[in-house]
Amino acid sequence: MLQIIDDFVVRCEAGYYCRYGDFYIDAMRPVPRNIVSHAHGDHATTGHKLIIATRATLAFMRNKFSRLPEDTLREVAFGEHFKFGEVDITLIPAGHILGSAQLLMIYKGVRYLYTGDYKMQEDPTCEQIEIVKTDVLITETTFANPLTKHPDIKAEILKMKDRPSNIMLGCYVLGKAQRLTALINKYLPEREVLVHFKMHGVHKIYQELGFVPLKYNVYNRKLMREGEPNKIYLVPPLTFNSYFKAKNVIKAFASGWERLQKHNDIELYISDHVDWDDLLHYIELVHPKQVWTIHGDGRALQLFFADSLTVRDIIRLKE
Repeated sequence: MLQIIDDFVVRCEAGYYCRYGDFYIDAMRPVPRNIVSHAHGDHATTGHKLIIATRATLAFMRNKFSRLPEDTLREVAFGEHFKFGEVDITLIPAGHILGSAQLLMIYKGVRYLYTGDYKMQEDPTCEQIEIVKTDVLITETTFANPLTKHPDIKAEILKMKDRPSNIMLGCYVLGKAQRLTALINKYLPEREVLVHFKMHGVHKIYQELGFVPLKYNVYNRKLMREGEPNKIYLVPPLTFNSYFKAKNVIKAFASGWERLQKHNDIELYISDHVDWDDLLHYIELVHPKQVWTIHGDGRALQLFFADSLTVRDIIRLKE
């Protein structure tokens, strides 16, 4: 009978650590070997002696960090097997953003699956999530609340239709901005997309490595002010917050968080994480014997499965 190791992956100050292969996952402090699930800032940092990630994740990291030594980077394709010690590792699409990966780790026959951030919703701008069976699911719980249900994506985008004004749309630079561009191109073709200059480099990478062409222009005042009021201007959170007194525009912020919808003209619930129903469906599909929770609050999940499945927080290593 296969034996699940309770401390196979633990949380420590640097990140998540597997001592059986002597490597880290999504480390926030410099470590010898770090596997990066995706390029968002709360998962991807520099200073590591070795960084392992997908091609797109490394491209985003190069774009963000100007001094990223090439001899510290190792590109791994989806489905490619590699080993650290006796741990066999495979990166699998997570569906969160372009290049985002789940980590399937097999040790002494037991399968441990680290999700990173992931979503089940269809998103043509990135790889669709891949489902694999596992013994232990190590899952994010960002929206693990029975009251959280992400609405239909098309219906949310159409909230911006027939608005008699330009729209300032706050969103994250990586992943969300490119997904929104594609959605606006598809469902609101009459609207012109303008992107903040900080987003332009990421848009170009999506054009090169992604799956759908993005129609947009880089923002300038002349474009915004001239012609029909049919512009949707995508801006990062800090820029969005600094324009709280902006006039002659409708304001919206694309996020799954309710707190980010306050004081805006349009509520736009668009998330790149699983909601409660998708989380339960995903657990059913991967059929784990145990679930270890990270990145959020797993108590509702523990209560839901109290009589049928072991669900607990990942072990925290005392340092």
